[in-house]
Amino acid sequence: MDRAGEMIACAVLGIDTLWGGDVMSASGTGRFIADSWFSDEPLPLAYSHPAAARIRESGGVAAAGRDREAVDRYLADVDIARAVEGIASEAKTIGGIRGSYLEGLAVSLGVMWDLAQGLLGRGDAVSYARCVEASTGRAPEPSRPEAKRALLRELLAHAGHGDVELLDAVDAWRDRRRVPMASVRALGAAFIAHFDHLSAGHLSPYLPVELKDVPRANIEFLPIADAWFSGSMNYVGRARNADGSPLYEATYEINASLEISVPEFEQLVSHEVVPGHVTTFAYLQNLWVRGLVGFEATVLTMNTRAATLFEGIANNAVQMAYGVTEVTQLPDEDLQIGVLLALLQDDAKNQSSYLTWGEGRPQPEVAATLRREFLVSEERAGKLSGAWGRHPLLGRMYLPAYRSGTERVAEWRRRYAPGKVLPVLYGCHGLVDIVTSERLLGS
Repeated sequence: MDRAGEMIACAVLGIDTLWGGDVMSASGTGRFIADSWFSDEPLPLAYSHPAAARIRESGGVAAAGRDREAVDRYLADVDIARAVEGIASEAKTIGGIRGSYLEGLAVSLGVMWDLAQGLLGRGDAVSYARCVEASTGRAPEPSRPEAKRALLRELLAHAGHGDVELLDAVDAWRDRRRVPMASVRALGAAFIAHFDHLSAGHLSPYLPVELKDVPRANIEFLPIADAWFSGSMNYVGRARNADGSPLYEATYEINASLEISVPEFEQLVSHEVVPGHVTTFAYLQNLWVRGLVGFEATVLTMNTRAATLFEGIANNAVQMAYGVTEVTQLPDEDLQIGVLLALLQDDAKNQSSYLTWGEGRPQPEVAATLRREFLVSEERAGKLSGAWGRHPLLGRMYLPAYRSGTERVAEWRRRYAPGKVLPVLYGCHGLVDIVTSERLLGS
């Protein structure tokens, strides 16, 4: 591991630990900031320090029962601020696309560090604008759901739901197509096979031939009860074949109480699995094994500009799989409705963040707005305005990432040919984020 890798390992796992995350956990209920650790490198002191387990057990700095003594002991030995500064310094020395990526990573990690310090009563307040710019590269702005709502109204009328209010039409449409959670594994396997086949025709031909045999969807669906999230893709990537090559394995935990239709679930599979998150992570692991990307590709991190890009890829994945650029070009109107509802939910995530942290609106008002204007289920409105939206880190940095990444990736796919844009998005010219990919495409 080079010096940049040492700084990245310390900063990412240090911040992950402070916020209560455990990158080695097999479940999304234990993970938090760090999404992966598949390099086979030994875990650093930032993970293994004796006080780290106590911090994770207490829930981290955002928990009501935070263990301040453990935090102080930990920070006496793990210099996270120095590691973040080290990443920024190494970025200047390295230069190029990798240097620009590391520069953006340092910006995002610096904000996460400052937010943690704020919860401990130290340091200056962090503005909402700084949080959003650190994770998306752009200033915060409200969502604009009007065009999606208008198209959705038209499609629902075609489906026989045109004589009621839009929200009632959505609820009726969803209720008739609800996913039976007892069959979620079988349904997931069917859609995974479907999208993997589509990706073989509309994604693989535009990527280097070395990626052809990388498993795009080695994942298992697992229902999980009473989770605060709708679902969690847990990329593991630590299993190996006899020859030492990766198996590229992952799991997806889906909330057993999630109210979702079959077409929305179809979009979810393309988002979380293929050609979305699992495919993205597997390709990056392969590029790492072949020495084509740096250590930072093995410890991918939420609340960063890379995460914004990954959410953008995932939210455009269903169109990528079908080889189209617009929702209206998808082959089935039910699927179009499902995709629009999924995109409106991600618009709702941004709006929850904007109303909560940008305008200081109370949670019941935000929940009602998300339900009424973005047509999410009551279950989603409650979680997006509550556990997600009011979280001091995720609410300010991650919720805006979905919409921001989605709109920019969609625009690039309209502007550039697949042979130009797809290799950039999937890291074939070097690991990129939502800012550096735009620079690379424009060069």
